[in-house]
Amino acid sequence: MARLTTRSALLVLADGRFPAGGHAHSGGAEAAVKAGRIRDAADLEAFCLGRLHTVGLTAAGLAAAAALGLDPYELDAAADARTPSPALRTAARRLGRQLMRAARAAWPDPELDALAAAFPGGAHQPVVLGAAARAAGLGPEDAAHCAAYETVGGPATAVVRLLGLDPYRATAVLARLAPVMDEVAARAVTAAHGGVDALPAASAPLLDITAEQHAAWPVRLFAS
Repeated sequence: MARLTTRSALLVLADGRFPAGGHAHSGGAEAAVKAGRIRDAADLEAFCLGRLHTVGLTAAGLAAAAALGLDPYELDAAADARTPSPALRTAARRLGRQLMRAARAAWPDPELDALAAAFPGGAHQPVVLGAAARAAGLGPEDAAHCAAYETVGGPATAVVRLLGLDPYRATAVLARLAPVMDEVAARAVTAAHGGVDALPAASAPLLDITAEQHAAWPVRLFAS
């Protein structure tokens, strides 16, 4: 399928105002704040750095692979295998379903239609992200960068709300992490070119554990 490449589409896809549902999720930051592991901007930076090199790298690899056009069924199974927490699997599919709705409205595409029909409950969010990037005329590098940014952008925004952290300081954290995002995206794209079996499988067990705990809270600000 011929596609017109437009880098501006990346800005639309990565925009926090894109109605993909990410604003309702903290990426584990809410549980980390409650446990006292995030108290200030320095803690936020360390938390985001850890996410980038683990779940961020894994998500970026999946997104890049989907943008390359690898089999979405295999990619979704690979995403499931890389997400041991049932709570995080549920969140990933919910986010994938919401992102799919927004992507199909923005970039109508038969491949997105087919993916939506195959996974009515939602495919994993990084897989949908890569498919959306592909539909928008973007490449695997763009998809990987978007996934890497989402990995840290969500927690940074959440911590501003949870702690009343100065938003300027939270933004400065993201700016300092920009070179790391680039590195993670590059590694993810290289792996994606090797096929599904070469995709990263880096994990963060503490995020899995706290996600299960967070899901059982009777009162919480974020869905995950």
